[in-house]
Amino acid sequence: MCESSGNDLQSLLHDIKASDVVESRIKLLSKLRETGLYDKSDFDTLIDFLSTLWEDFTCLDLSQCMLNKAILHVAAKYVETDISLSLGQFLTLCTQGSIWCRKHLTMTLMASEDSQEEEHSGLFFQLLLDLLNFSAASFSAVAKNPVSCDKELVVITERFVLEQLNLAKELISENKKIIAFGPDILKATQVVLDAAIKLCRAYSQSVNWELSNKFETDSVEFHSMNHVLNIKKCVIEKLSEVGIVAANDGGGLVTILNMSWKGVVTLLQLGKGALVPRVNIPDIILTLQSLAIEPLRCVSMSWLTSSLKELVSVTEAKRTFLPVKFYLINAVRISSQYPCQACLMYKELTLGVLKIATFIISLSKEPLLKIASEVSAELLIPTAFHLLNSLLSSPQLKKELKNQLLDWLFIDKTGSSFAGNSIDEIFSVNTDTATQARMLLIGRVFLFLNFLQYSVDVDEDMRLGMSKKLGWLFDAIIDEEIYASLIVLQIPILYSTKNAPELGCYSMFSYLLHSLKTFMIVISSSAIWKDFMSFLLENFFHPHFLCWEVIMELWCFILRHGEIDMVNEILDKLCSVLKFLASRDSAFVASSALRKMARSICWILTFGTQSMVDRVYSSILGGKESDLSSVMYVALLIEGFPLNFLADSLKSIVTDKIATDYFRFMENLNDYSLSSSNSGLFGVPVFALSAALQSLHGSISVKDSRTLKFLLSVIHEYKNSSDDSVKDNCRKLLTELLIIISNMEHLYAQDEMGKVILELQNLFISSPSASDTLLHKCKSGLANFMAGLGYMEISENNESTKSIAVWELYHMLLRERHWAFIHLATTAFGYFAARTSCNQLWRFLPPDAALSFDIETGTDTNEDRFMSELKAFLDKEMGTCGISNSLNQLAVIVKEGLLLKEKLMKYSKVAPEVKGCEFMEIHAETHANKRRKLPKEITEGMELLQCGLKVMGDGISRMQGNNFEFTELPEKFLNHFSRLEDAISHLVGLTGSG
Repeated sequence: MCESSGNDLQSLLHDIKASDVVESRIKLLSKLRETGLYDKSDFDTLIDFLSTLWEDFTCLDLSQCMLNKAILHVAAKYVETDISLSLGQFLTLCTQGSIWCRKHLTMTLMASEDSQEEEHSGLFFQLLLDLLNFSAASFSAVAKNPVSCDKELVVITERFVLEQLNLAKELISENKKIIAFGPDILKATQVVLDAAIKLCRAYSQSVNWELSNKFETDSVEFHSMNHVLNIKKCVIEKLSEVGIVAANDGGGLVTILNMSWKGVVTLLQLGKGALVPRVNIPDIILTLQSLAIEPLRCVSMSWLTSSLKELVSVTEAKRTFLPVKFYLINAVRISSQYPCQACLMYKELTLGVLKIATFIISLSKEPLLKIASEVSAELLIPTAFHLLNSLLSSPQLKKELKNQLLDWLFIDKTGSSFAGNSIDEIFSVNTDTATQARMLLIGRVFLFLNFLQYSVDVDEDMRLGMSKKLGWLFDAIIDEEIYASLIVLQIPILYSTKNAPELGCYSMFSYLLHSLKTFMIVISSSAIWKDFMSFLLENFFHPHFLCWEVIMELWCFILRHGEIDMVNEILDKLCSVLKFLASRDSAFVASSALRKMARSICWILTFGTQSMVDRVYSSILGGKESDLSSVMYVALLIEGFPLNFLADSLKSIVTDKIATDYFRFMENLNDYSLSSSNSGLFGVPVFALSAALQSLHGSISVKDSRTLKFLLSVIHEYKNSSDDSVKDNCRKLLTELLIIISNMEHLYAQDEMGKVILELQNLFISSPSASDTLLHKCKSGLANFMAGLGYMEISENNESTKSIAVWELYHMLLRERHWAFIHLATTAFGYFAARTSCNQLWRFLPPDAALSFDIETGTDTNEDRFMSELKAFLDKEMGTCGISNSLNQLAVIVKEGLLLKEKLMKYSKVAPEVKGCEFMEIHAETHANKRRKLPKEITEGMELLQCGLKVMGDGISRMQGNNFEFTELPEKFLNHFSRLEDAISHLVGLTGSG
């Protein structure tokens, strides 16, 4: 039977070869296909013949396509059988067909631009489909056979894989031009790609990768592994190319896109890293990243650089961002598998993530992009961040490499030579200009906050690196753009819940605090905690108010949640510092170190517990009263010490003391004390009551009219005195008394109130004292006083001198042009207007009120404009208009941030000079940099202190040497002696003694 079959085969092959007519050859090939081959050895003869019959030149008519189609039909009948003995011949035929079809495809598509023959074209595409099916079957046939060591077959197989994938890529590229057969060809191409991936999987499983490093270079195992790696390299590279083509198609090749990039990731995960020397893995990762960034760049042109008219929908946002997420996810998978290779391009990777972060923040600035911002937060932020976090958390990377990445990402100084802010410029930044690109700073800050938020995922070394970048974060906050963004921007944040992550909208400042607090919790039990505490202490008096607020929030967090022993220790140390800073003249100087320290302590206590407030009060004022304790006492009260948090028993004692001291001060004050008292303690009881009333909200009551009479006497003394020190003391008392009265509603009903109003009108407007430029210091107290006039009846006729005085005082306040006075006056008038029974409020408004002027010209006034501005102002004060991400609002805050930054720079330049010259006097011409000679008494006193300290030290040493029992010398004494040594050493350094 086999012999008869072989004879029939030879006869048919001879007839086909002898025939010169294509149609006859096709009929004979059809007959050949129906003839069964029972001997596998006949496959060689058949396939070799078919290969010679397949001519390499492309056809000009139908005949060649018809013949080649018949050839494929014959070969396809046997490719799914056991062709192991003839595998090379089958692969050679398939390779030959692929090369021919690529040439023919080019000619067909070129002809289609003119008048393509539809019948010929249709036949060719049918032939192409047959070839793709034959190709997929051939891949499967190769996968069923073990990896060959035959050199000739290895070459044939590798070329076969290359040519099939070349054809697949070209078909996908030209898919839109293949109209009728396009969908079918895409499906067949997809089958070929899938078959190639399966072949790589099958081949990978045949290699023992654990022992691959031990294979001898001339061994069978080594050659087999080399063959497998060559095929995998080819498939990975071609799939990457196909993935790029599919990505640039505009969304029509989603299935191909998924298969190609998932195939790349899958094949890279096989082989235990053996592909590293052969495949350019960093390039693949960067390709995925660039594919992710490109849609963002394109959509930014339509969303951010043109005027949107309607809200971007969820559907549109997801359609934009889902492909971006897909690319990022695959980039993350590869970089996680090959962190060392990914780190080779850490600058490019980092810059890409920075661009994405900056783009997402940019979306938050536009109200119409609110939904797009939320979708981007949900889809992109976690994945983009994980791309970098996978490197920082990888155990394969050395600490030096991770620190290098952090240093480049959070560079200490960002230049301004490339300081554009348009979204187009953000996407045009490269690694050479990135360090100079200030527009990326907001992205850097956002990424840093994410690193802090997820610091639990990295090792101790990386947490240490992050802690060292906290100074960088504060430097960034000072930047006007970052400052404005922190205050104004509302950004969407994913937060974890018990069930699944949920999306919430938070101010960027809140997210900054939350990230820092999370980082604190993560490092609280590690050695990094000491460094973090040092950072908090170093910035305790940070000159920029926003940085200071951050520091205070962190201290509050520690004291609220820390162990009681640690909390008490911190509070005791803060009180010790406060005592050290206390001096007679520092309580009433807002910029003094004492006031700054008091301000910080009060901030912390405001958010603390009752026991904390009680402890601080007892530490500062619980002992014997002295001048310095009075200084600290009034400094704390002025800065808002939370008296209402004290225990009831202690609060009762405090309020009684404040009221008693106040009345005693009024009774004992006379002309002599006003003129002679120029110490820093003058008026402490008045300041104490003024500050306490704002904290206790009416718990202290001054029922009689002595305060009003006292105020009248102060006004009288101010107008009649020519002594500057008396006037200065009067101004201090006047301001505080006006604040005291404003907090006591019942005083507005006293008979003396009318006289007080007239005297104030005379003082500020009519009398010669009104020209005193220093009197403006009292206007803040006057504004508070005027607000309380809403509680009293005011006549609305022109005959009431009291009413006229009130109108004129309001006219004076509302004319003020300084922004601080405008704020105070407007707040006062708003409070008054909401409570007064007066109907003719227009009488209180001057025609030239500051808020009446047109902002642009500064000359045109309009009463309606005043009322509009007043309403807007009061809405903000009452919190009825929430924060919105407005570009106009952001621009205003940026200007404010720039002013703060300039002020801080001036402070930074002046502060070192002031600090170093506290005890020096510089002569402008001849005595530059010479230390002022201190009085002889101070020098002699310092010498006596040092001698006394030495004698005491010798005595203690002698007692310890004699094993003296320290019953009379407790440990507390030794601690105080040690502090005394430090204090005297500090004084010696300051005075230059010794």
